[in-house]
Amino acid sequence: MKLTSSKGNITLLSLLLITLVIISVFFYRESYHSKNISEVVEKNTLLEESLTEKVQDITLLEEEKNRLEEELGKTLEELDENEDVLNDLDKRNREILELITIDKELLQKYSKVSFLNEHYSPTNISAIDSEFWTNESKLIDVNSRIKKHLEDLLEDAKDDDIELRVLSGYRSFDQQASLKGQYLVTYGSGANTFSADQGYSEHQLGTTVDFTTPTLGTSLTTNFENTEAFNWLDKNAWKYGFVMSYPKGNEYYQYEPWHWRFVSKDLARKLRNDDKNFYDLDQRDMWEYLEGFFD
Repeated sequence: MKLTSSKGNITLLSLLLITLVIISVFFYRESYHSKNISEVVEKNTLLEESLTEKVQDITLLEEEKNRLEEELGKTLEELDENEDVLNDLDKRNREILELITIDKELLQKYSKVSFLNEHYSPTNISAIDSEFWTNESKLIDVNSRIKKHLEDLLEDAKDDDIELRVLSGYRSFDQQASLKGQYLVTYGSGANTFSADQGYSEHQLGTTVDFTTPTLGTSLTTNFENTEAFNWLDKNAWKYGFVMSYPKGNEYYQYEPWHWRFVSKDLARKLRNDDKNFYDLDQRDMWEYLEGFFD
């Protein structure tokens, strides 16, 4: 009986031990898994916090980018505005410089009014196209800066089937003196009615020309007004900046329909619109037309 009882106790004790081992293993595993889960949860939490910070950083960077783009846009607008201002200032400075440096003699009244000294000559002169000379052996010079205006006039007249030629352009002080001397020998004091003394001739400016036709040649007579060439000039010369200096009834010289002076397109237009002649204007009113004189 005792042996059986002892064996039963051993068996029971073994069962208890096995049960304890199983329970211990179970709790160990549960504890291990719980620890791993906690660690994973903690890592996920850290990752989420890091991701949130990154998202916040990206948001801040986007805001900063937008701010910088806005500032850049304003800066570019300011640069454009400043460039416009600088361009306007540069243009105005060039206009002022031209106004300061331009030769006031170009709008001065001569012809027994003002004197142009013997040392005066245009800054630069050049010959017009020989196609428009009366005599191909005679060089005809003009102020270089009106050459284009004159040749445009001549070319357009040609396109309208008008035979227009230039008999005379720039003449120096000495050339005018020589010419006047010849006229005095031939016509006596009568030369004073159609020829200026040296220093009073508009030709010395290089902006004045005498027109003629192939038919009239070197003959400067009032018959020029009966030509198609004169009628064309009378209607169109102002568009190129040229006006007739000595129309009928002027108080300086006899009527010279062939004698035309460049006075700028603006002034020529005003004289045309107001039905006035160059010498009708007060000298002080001329100066405002110096700006852009050659435009």
